[in-house]
Amino acid sequence: GEQPLLPYESCNLGSINLSKVVRAVVDPSDTSKMFRNEIDWDKLRELVHIAVHFLDNVIEQNRYPLPEIEQATRNNRRIGLGVMGWADLLVMLDIPYNSDDALKLGDQLMEFIETEADKASNALAEKRGDFPNWEKSIFSGKGLSPAKHRRNSTVTTVAPTGTISIIAGCSSGIEPIFAVSYVRNVMDNTKLIETNPIFEARSKEMGFFSDRLMERIAEKNSIADFEEIPEDLRHVFVTAHDVTPEWHIKMQAVFQRHTENAVSKTINMTREATVDDVRTAYELSYSLNCKGVTIYRDGSRAYQVLSTKQTEGATSVDEKGVVKDRPEALQGITSKIKTGFGNLYVTINTFDGRPFEVFAQIGKSGYDTMADTEAICRLISLSLRSGVDVEEIIEQLRGIGGDTPVFGAGGLIRSVPDAIAKILHKHFGNGKGRKSDSDLKMLICPDCGSGLKAESGCILCPECGYSRC
Repeated sequence: GEQPLLPYESCNLGSINLSKVVRAVVDPSDTSKMFRNEIDWDKLRELVHIAVHFLDNVIEQNRYPLPEIEQATRNNRRIGLGVMGWADLLVMLDIPYNSDDALKLGDQLMEFIETEADKASNALAEKRGDFPNWEKSIFSGKGLSPAKHRRNSTVTTVAPTGTISIIAGCSSGIEPIFAVSYVRNVMDNTKLIETNPIFEARSKEMGFFSDRLMERIAEKNSIADFEEIPEDLRHVFVTAHDVTPEWHIKMQAVFQRHTENAVSKTINMTREATVDDVRTAYELSYSLNCKGVTIYRDGSRAYQVLSTKQTEGATSVDEKGVVKDRPEALQGITSKIKTGFGNLYVTINTFDGRPFEVFAQIGKSGYDTMADTEAICRLISLSLRSGVDVEEIIEQLRGIGGDTPVFGAGGLIRSVPDAIAKILHKHFGNGKGRKSDSDLKMLICPDCGSGLKAESGCILCPECGYSRC
């Protein structure tokens, strides 16, 4: 919702990494520090002008799938320059996200970007001409006095930046830090503790860094209760779960005040949030002139996206009857068992160490037997994905008789269903499970198989950069 578009218009967005517009200066007034950080306004101004020029060039160089899209895009030349790394910038300046100082700086910074983007578009109009629909716009003098030349109908947007912020190695959009430390799963289920680089540098500088502490932090949504961490640091490194909905909305509002399109922002709420809490958030957003708002109540989705151990523990409810979506990638095992119709190859794919779906292939048995085997496996898979316990499925299949029983490694095998039951029991009977770090309620990245997370109204993968937006 950060980019309202007219019919056939296209989205053309870019974002400035605010963590890269900070400079260190000597502060004689504070002898406790060698330097302090401040915003390099000259560098930011230069980046804004380059970015507006770049985004306008994109309109010229782009290849459009439909002539209607090309015409609408060129007629209005709508672009959206925004920011990312806002939370990183605040941390570098020692400003808490949920503070009046942060709101004041956000207002000042976005006003600066909007003003400079407007100047850049005006300068381009002098060289290249106004956008074709300029005569029909408020810039022609119909809504503004006097008329203002513009190359682009709009110039600013604050997008989620879920994917590009991973590439840039900064916080996304204007969101607070989601977690100071978290667990990242890599190949062959190796766990790596990832820590915010600014926090890690500060903690080493102050002498309290340890791998064990980072692991403990990764189990929580916040560092507010870690007394071994200096209070001033806990005050600055606030996470999304530390920030109340009111502060989320206030932050969105100050950026919206100087954004021509709209602002993407997620308002995080606890799982205890009520209908009245949600209503209050919507009404506050409306009263502060936000163009849109995204609310996420922890635990509100059947397939909760997990990012920390604490959240994981809060979403362990397994709803029977709800058919879980199949991830793009699953791991499994294939076993061979002898039947009266020949060798049966049973593949069991798992999720979080539990069977999730079953496939079976039986050779030289005729089409009817193959069709019956496929039907059985489809029903087993549907039951497993709906939360039915594997023991119940084994009990239903075990002992079903047929007209061609045989003796095999598993004893008497009466039929294909009985054979599948024996394979299920061998690997998963009596509470057996396969070790896995996935979770049945976790959304899985279709590209790399890692857990996805929800951020800025978007589903994205912190591992490879995949995004559903």
